[in-house]
Amino acid sequence: MTWLPDSLRHLRRDLLFLVLLGLAIVFAMALPGRLREWPGLVDWPTIGALTGLLVLTKGVESSGALDIAGRWLIDRTSTRRVAALGLVAATALLSMLLTNDVALFVMVPLTLSMCRIARMPATRLVVFEALAVNAGSMLTPIGNPQNLFLWQQWNNGFGAFVWTMLPLSGIALALLLALTAAAFPSSPLEVHERGDDGVDRTMLLAAAVLYIPFILLADLRHVGWGLAGVLAVFLVLRRRVVASIDWGLLLTFVLMFIDLRLLAGLDAVRSFVAGLGLDQATHLYATGALASQAVSNVPAAILLAEYSHDWRVIAFGVNVGGFGLLLGSLANLIALRLLGERKAYGSFHLWSLPFFAVMGLVGWLLL
Repeated sequence: MTWLPDSLRHLRRDLLFLVLLGLAIVFAMALPGRLREWPGLVDWPTIGALTGLLVLTKGVESSGALDIAGRWLIDRTSTRRVAALGLVAATALLSMLLTNDVALFVMVPLTLSMCRIARMPATRLVVFEALAVNAGSMLTPIGNPQNLFLWQQWNNGFGAFVWTMLPLSGIALALLLALTAAAFPSSPLEVHERGDDGVDRTMLLAAAVLYIPFILLADLRHVGWGLAGVLAVFLVLRRRVVASIDWGLLLTFVLMFIDLRLLAGLDAVRSFVAGLGLDQATHLYATGALASQAVSNVPAAILLAEYSHDWRVIAFGVNVGGFGLLLGSLANLIALRLLGERKAYGSFHLWSLPFFAVMGLVGWLLL
């Protein structure tokens, strides 16, 4: 088994993957007639986009450019608190414009590089960046997949969507920045690792040139062609980059799509949801927030759209649902997998669950 990538060999110790695999086995035994439907349950454009972004960001990371960028930022940042506030705010801003997963693919590797150089708490910073993309991305219809679905489903206008979500997103960001200021000390940054300034310019140039075309092709629903181009270039120039991406994350996402969509499609689940009195805004809001904890906020949004046309309340519920448990948002999983720290799950929930409780109350009051 030594020929397998490290990320696949480590899956036997990945609790989330093992739970998803166990649930898939249960579904296979209980519903064998649906096995042929499984490939159709996977959102392959999402998997393709995720694969391409993993390759491109791994290329930038392996080029050594992030270490230089990290040292440049440290030299111009006075304290750990200021650095944390800057990173969290930048992550939130990027998520509004480039979607939450792209923001994480840009910011988490840069953050890890800075933390190695200055001995900052990487786990806590990445956890706060995961909260930041959930808080920032809820503002715009292109910020995350559930907003994109709701925007397209009801054709409610870009400006109208932003105006509707502004109070919730604004409060979430203000609270998060205040929490960031309290969670990180004002002690000065100190550089403990200089390293060399060598950059693999070929790898960096390839990633930079391919990045925008890949994003555009993915946005135009031609992600397959974009992924083919990215893989072809890196297999020729630096095939070790392709081998070293987190293949385990991709497999985990495939299982997640299968398991959650099978679960959401069960008659018992649909009957239960239908009996929750979703014609009442507070019931619909609470269902969106809590259902996201079990099946993630994108499937929750799709499911609730079958029972209600109140897109504002659905958007409030599923976006608040991105906080809380790890499964609340796929962005949470991406952030922690990019971090690569097995003990980060406990730290994530230490911050995310109270934040979910507070934002749940805020969203309810704004209704």
